[in-house]
Amino acid sequence: MSSYSGKTSSELGLDALTLTNIKEENGVNVNKPDFRELEVGSPVSPLRTRPVSGHAATTTSSSSSSSGSVSGRTSAGPNTYIPRKSDSSPNSHSGELSAESSPSTARNFKAGHTRSRSCGSHHLIFSGSGYVSSPTANVVPTGNICPSGRVLKTGMASRPAKPDVMGSGSGNYGHGSIMRGGLASKPGSESGSPSYSRGLMVGGEPVKKMGLRSSVDPEELKRMGNDYYKNGNFAEALSLYEKAIAISPSNAAYHFNRAAALMGLRRFVEAVRECEEAIRLEPGYVKAHHRLGSLLLSLGQVENARKHICFSGHQPDHIEMQKLQLVEKHLSKCSEARRVGDWRSTLREVDAAIASGADASPQLCACRAEALLKLHQLDDAFSALANIPICEPSSNPNPCLKIFGMLFDAYMFFVRTQVELARGRFDGALAAIEKAGKIDPHAAEISNLLNTVRLVCRARARGNDLFKSERFTEACSAYGEGLRLDTSNSVLYCNRAACWFKLGQWERSVDDCNQALRIQPNYLKALLRRASSNSKLERWSEAVRDYEVLRRELPDDNEVAESLFHAQVALKKSRGEDVFNMKFGGEVELVSGLEQFRAAISSSGASVVHFRLGTNSQCKQISPFVDILCSRYPSINFLQVDIEESPAIAHAENVRIAPTFKIYRKGNRVKEMVCPSPEILESSVRHYSIN
Repeated sequence: MSSYSGKTSSELGLDALTLTNIKEENGVNVNKPDFRELEVGSPVSPLRTRPVSGHAATTTSSSSSSSGSVSGRTSAGPNTYIPRKSDSSPNSHSGELSAESSPSTARNFKAGHTRSRSCGSHHLIFSGSGYVSSPTANVVPTGNICPSGRVLKTGMASRPAKPDVMGSGSGNYGHGSIMRGGLASKPGSESGSPSYSRGLMVGGEPVKKMGLRSSVDPEELKRMGNDYYKNGNFAEALSLYEKAIAISPSNAAYHFNRAAALMGLRRFVEAVRECEEAIRLEPGYVKAHHRLGSLLLSLGQVENARKHICFSGHQPDHIEMQKLQLVEKHLSKCSEARRVGDWRSTLREVDAAIASGADASPQLCACRAEALLKLHQLDDAFSALANIPICEPSSNPNPCLKIFGMLFDAYMFFVRTQVELARGRFDGALAAIEKAGKIDPHAAEISNLLNTVRLVCRARARGNDLFKSERFTEACSAYGEGLRLDTSNSVLYCNRAACWFKLGQWERSVDDCNQALRIQPNYLKALLRRASSNSKLERWSEAVRDYEVLRRELPDDNEVAESLFHAQVALKKSRGEDVFNMKFGGEVELVSGLEQFRAAISSSGASVVHFRLGTNSQCKQISPFVDILCSRYPSINFLQVDIEESPAIAHAENVRIAPTFKIYRKGNRVKEMVCPSPEILESSVRHYSIN
């Protein structure tokens, strides 16, 4: 037993610096003092021989007692071990984050351990987790003084001294106050809680910028993390929780709080692992079970979620139970609709399951992409799957986690295979289905698709080789074998259409292009081959329509522009229109005389006349766009008239405002636009380039 047991601080002769070396927890001495020697003549704690009044001694003792000093204040006695908060019962999770409300960061002090506010001129020094008052400078300590002039604390083991950090002279501590690895109090704080305005300070260094030290209190880190969490700063909260876990890895509440921060960052799989760790450390941790159940439900793991939402011996949350039942119902209907190939119902039910609570399930998002793919909504299917990260197979897949008869990870690759195949990425499709086969070799759907993909890839490769060798008939047969295995492959239809085109069977080429475009409406290569085939069949109206679409999608493709021009000329000829002197790739023609103007608008085809003023800003802005339209619609004659330099033309055509656009056909005005927008102008030009 210690030699100073039962004595007050005045009797022991402990000065302010000695008190700061005593580790405290909520004002209770845990008998782990630091050893420190001071020179008798130290300027920090001068030892003088002046007599001390009883009032001063009493004040010092009272102040020391009220701040949680070494004096034996409690009935348990000064040397009785009183556990820390972190050593208490595992069912007490002080400062944990609940799913229902934000965590509280208030510091709880034990009954009777109030902080005195009438300390006179004594400066408060923060020591670990409690505050102590420095004694009056003139008090003579009564401890043992060695011949060397050093003060010894009886019964204290020697330990390396910690660096002293001088106070700033503001707030509750003055010049000369010493903080030993503790927290400076926030000036003006009523509760004495640490100031977070500049971050938690440990030994004068912010927690975020320091390496972990044994003197850091994990409870302080947790409380700071809770503050960040309540304000929505999940990344900062996560960092602090991780520091607390590094110090005390067996604390279930720290793992529970880390799971909450990960949920805020939508890192659900990691959050599941943290909840599982909290439950491993404390199997009866009810809140961890409920949070884990909610997480598993979001991930679509219904059976596992039920085990934790309906945790034995505890009432389940009504809202979570309702969500669980809804997700189960929609998943059951989705599975049945998918089994019979009713993809519209599959899409409807999977959307309902996601909306009911399984909103973080990658497997349900993949099912949605699969349904869209089967409904030939390829762009939507691509977008749905693009937001799902490529998941690598688990090292030990859980055989209980299945969807539609396939392991979770395997199903993800199963859907990705179908999408890759639809996009014509045959190598990517083969790699994905082989991964699925390794994860779940016993799933019948995966085995069937693996065989199909291998045969389709083989047929496509053989067809390509035959096409390059100009053996087009055999190439058609090879592509046909692939289509018998995969009837929804737009790439194989388009490839076979190219073979039919080379063989002069343009009607068949058009049919295969139609099939490809039905599956993938924005397939430009199929659109180009259909336009070429229709041109060969002299279906000029259909050819012009397809080339117009291609021209909008590929505005810089000169080959498409020339094909469009020739199709437009041929269409005009088929209608009996005069196409004399029409040429491809004309420029905007400047017209200055009235006779020249009348001859120009009387030529074959439509003519667009831009009446402009050289000094007008709107004319300057739209002129470059007219040049673009001239190259984009080569069958139209584009003319330009400066109304200042050619007043006769402006007067004859009654033009008073610039810019004005007029469209003529065979000398007759059919359209007039005053200061049109580029969109309106192009719409009118497009209309008269076809009609």
